Amino acid sequence: MEETHYEAKVREEANRWVKQMEKKSSIIQRRSKHIQSIINKKVPDQVHSVVTESVKQMIQLALTSSKYIYKVEIKEHATLEEREEMIKERLRQYKRTAALEGAGTGAGGILLGAADFPLLLSIKMKFLFDVGQLYGYDVTKYEERMYLLHLFILAFSSDEQKKSVLHTVVHWEKEKLEWREVDWKTLQIEYRDTIDFVKMMQLIPGIGALVGAWGNYRLLEKLGETAMNGYRLRMLSS
Repeated sequence: MEETHYEAKVREEANRWVKQMEKKSSIIQRRSKHIQSIINKKVPDQVHSVVTESVKQMIQLALTSSKYIYKVEIKEHATLEEREEMIKERLRQYKRTAALEGAGTGAGGILLGAADFPLLLSIKMKFLFDVGQLYGYDVTKYEERMYLLHLFILAFSSDEQKKSVLHTVVHWEKEKLEWREVDWKTLQIEYRDTIDFVKMMQLIPGIGALVGAWGNYRLLEKLGETAMNGYRLRMLSS
């Protein structure tokens, strides 16, 4: 079937996204790692434990349960453009939800700020499962859940891990035959290192609400961009 104008446009966007992902992070982003380490040392161990346990539970639930799966209605023969219009609207809703949740917990100091980690994880995973369904994939299958997890990992990977995960996502139809387990430890570290700077700032009294709202909004935006471009490449190469 001949490629439509919309499909050609998003293919070009997805290819640009791949090239951007292959580049190193900016100097500012790399230097923020040092600042992040200083802030992390001032945060109670209990807060760090919440993050680690939340990520572990999220992975277990995503792979073994239907907790994040809510039936999404879409026409079987919907075009890519129709599917993506629904995804963009869904993303707008999730970003608003994440921002409100971040503002609320950010205004509550360290205890509520710590509670934001598992809440935000849940929002992200629900969004990913919605996206998978809207693109027409059966997210009850193990291999599809693994693909969603790799999109999640890619969105929050460091430069050291990004190229490897990107290769897996781009060549998923081949790579999925080799993937059966997730490296939980690496995923936890990568996720924490990527979001800690923003999320730890959320725990600071006085600016927590503003940082929480802005940070959650941006994190959902990044996840949405990663998920859409990953699925675009997968669908248009099949």
